[in-house]
Amino acid sequence: MYQSPSPLPETARVELAQTLNARLSDGLDLHSQIKVAHWNIRGPGFAAFHPLFETFAVSLANHNDAIAERAVTLGAKAFGTARHVAKSSTLPDYPQETTRDMDHVKLLAERIEKYLEGVRTSRAVGEKLGDTDTVDLLTGIVTEFEKHVWFLRASLDS
Repeated sequence: MYQSPSPLPETARVELAQTLNARLSDGLDLHSQIKVAHWNIRGPGFAAFHPLFETFAVSLANHNDAIAERAVTLGAKAFGTARHVAKSSTLPDYPQETTRDMDHVKLLAERIEKYLEGVRTSRAVGEKLGDTDTVDLLTGIVTEFEKHVWFLRASLDS
């Protein structure tokens, strides 16, 4: 571990960095899956979903950066190469042959929900270790991405 401005003990910072790096892997994987949906979507919902998916991707890219920077601020390294992400992401693979708009909506809703499970788990680690800054960071992600899932699930309701 590197020197950190955080007053947390090193053991706590190590545990936090591990969980943050796990979320970074999931977030980078989810970002790439959102972009695949954005690029390949076809169907009556194209005009609405194409820009919506881009909004999700841009937001997630910013959150991924914040997660990585939090891990580094705690004195750790951030791991995020494509090969590392491929080995460590907990998200299911994305069927890249998908084109239909509502199929993409369903697939992304499922993957964002899986991502949120991990974010909530990491937030619980932050709560347990008394790291309110990491908790605040992850709470912001939960709040925003719950809304994104709601948009997607509402689109699936008939």
